[in-house]
Amino acid sequence: MSADAAGLTFRQFEEGENQYDGFDELVVHGGGSDMCPTYVHRTAPCQASCPSGHDIRGWLAIARGMDKPADENTPWEQYAFERMTKANPFPAIMGRVCPAPCEDGCNRNEVDDFIGINAVEQYVGDWAIEHNLKFTPPENETGKKVAVVGGGPGGLSSALNLRRQGHTVTLFEEKEQLGGMMRYGIPEYRIPRDVLDAEIQRILDIGVEAKTSTKIGKDISLEQIEEEFDAVFWALGAQKGRMLSIPGSDANNVVSGVDFLNAFAEGRLQFTTKKMVVIGGGDTSIDVASVARRIGHIQAEHEHDCPANVVWGYTAHDVASSARREGSQVTLTSLLPVEQMMAAKHERDDAEREGVDIKGGVMPIEIIKGEDGRAKEILMCECDMDGMTPIPRTGTEFTIECDMVVLAIGQSGDLTGLEKLDNGNGFMNGDANYRIPGQKKHFAGGDILRPHLLTTAVGHASVASSSINLALAGDELDNRPKVDVHHFSLLEELANRHLEPEEYGHQQVRGTSEGNFAIHNYEDRGADQVATHEELFLGQFENTERNKRQEISITAEEVLGNYQERLKGFTEEEAKAEGARCMSCGLCFECDNCVIFCPQDAVQRTKKDERAIGRYVFTEYSKCIGCHICKDVCPTGYIKMGL
Repeated sequence: MSADAAGLTFRQFEEGENQYDGFDELVVHGGGSDMCPTYVHRTAPCQASCPSGHDIRGWLAIARGMDKPADENTPWEQYAFERMTKANPFPAIMGRVCPAPCEDGCNRNEVDDFIGINAVEQYVGDWAIEHNLKFTPPENETGKKVAVVGGGPGGLSSALNLRRQGHTVTLFEEKEQLGGMMRYGIPEYRIPRDVLDAEIQRILDIGVEAKTSTKIGKDISLEQIEEEFDAVFWALGAQKGRMLSIPGSDANNVVSGVDFLNAFAEGRLQFTTKKMVVIGGGDTSIDVASVARRIGHIQAEHEHDCPANVVWGYTAHDVASSARREGSQVTLTSLLPVEQMMAAKHERDDAEREGVDIKGGVMPIEIIKGEDGRAKEILMCECDMDGMTPIPRTGTEFTIECDMVVLAIGQSGDLTGLEKLDNGNGFMNGDANYRIPGQKKHFAGGDILRPHLLTTAVGHASVASSSINLALAGDELDNRPKVDVHHFSLLEELANRHLEPEEYGHQQVRGTSEGNFAIHNYEDRGADQVATHEELFLGQFENTERNKRQEISITAEEVLGNYQERLKGFTEEEAKAEGARCMSCGLCFECDNCVIFCPQDAVQRTKKDERAIGRYVFTEYSKCIGCHICKDVCPTGYIKMGL
């Protein structure tokens, strides 16, 4: 007998109907409903804002003591370090110098003030160095060989990630030392060199071979690299500074910011001129100006000691000089108004306090040269911005005296000998997996794709390393997730505590809530969704003042010759207190609100020996009436109502 003949139908509507009215009335019955709480993980906005995809919420949960290591003898700092360095192997460095877009994205800004993420990261990174923490070498070798070209943050990160997978990794660096912009572009008072050396050595210690003073395309040909290695990751950085295209910009005392900082880092540049102008507005320009204020100038200089000649590499300053060192007059100009400059606000404030004269909303028109061919003045005017195009204001022209001009207006790569990888603009291209289009073996990341933050290069390296690993295994490269970060995994968390679900018996059962072969009423949307503040119960959180690192403020009178680090790290108590301010957006907060406020006693704590992060409570659905009170009082947005 047919279904129709029996009067049965599996259709949702009667024939001819196309509307389904009264859905809400069927679901909601007074104070209850046919919906029940579902636990839905979303990515926290701090992590979504981090270019390296740090599991920030995860290691803040460790700092606060909510997530404890499975081995009770493991210090929480070690546990946090292990979580941090899955994404970024430089916590002590990034905790000092990263401009922290994660803190800008922090939902706590809607309550009082962001979480001091950088400060906690620095504390854990410094603790790890002090206690000589190491990375674990790979258990198995794949037999595959990968070349990493460039010893900066991207190259070092990819070398670590690839070595962890068991590949043989050789890292090539054209400079004498590793570190890239961390060593040659950021001054020592911002990144102490003992900290830098320690975090680099930790990577080398797991079996990464480094060949310094070796330039690919010159000392070793591209063809040799392709023949010897199964894959190549290009992390060359952008080492060539852009020059201005205005009259007089060819003056021989006009140099680039990256060359200036490189000469200083190598010890060749030990003083500058009396009146120096820096044209820029980003972090590099601030570093140039701040270095110039520290090294000052020497009145009695010989021609061969001309700072511009030193920057160009024609000569080098003597290690010591008996001449009296005096402060330099340093002016920094920016197309954007001061408050809109690309440089971090605290870096701008420090530079001004140290005596740098910052002029915003102005543009250079001409560099005026003297009879000796050197710049002596810059003709400038006020300007407005049309997008990123400056529009001069007529009648606002003025001049600034100078005896050296440093341009920090952008950078490009040096692809000499690597022309087949050049996209025509001095950079390389990369697809969503950071593979260079049309080049099966070649992947790239960091500033050679697009100059940005140190942590951006680390993030590129993470994705590219994953892609290289898949390619070497013969797998197709996957589409990357919409929210591409180091995601929290409840299954991994359970496995670490030996609480993973049992193997499914592959037999049909009626109902699964009693079975232990699945994680019930849990959904992971972390790869697609970010937990916004609108989804949180912000009333849960009291105003709690942010713990701030102490900063050593250096005045204009004190700056000359002062290379003291400006940041003082947290104590353990401060780090833990700041971790406690985290709102755990998108993941269980373990606050007990849902347990306390459930009128049916349907929401209960998971047994203590079965708990893990993300599995702190469960719902007894035979008692649940679907009143959604648990959802309303969930501070983190972890509880949603579903059928």
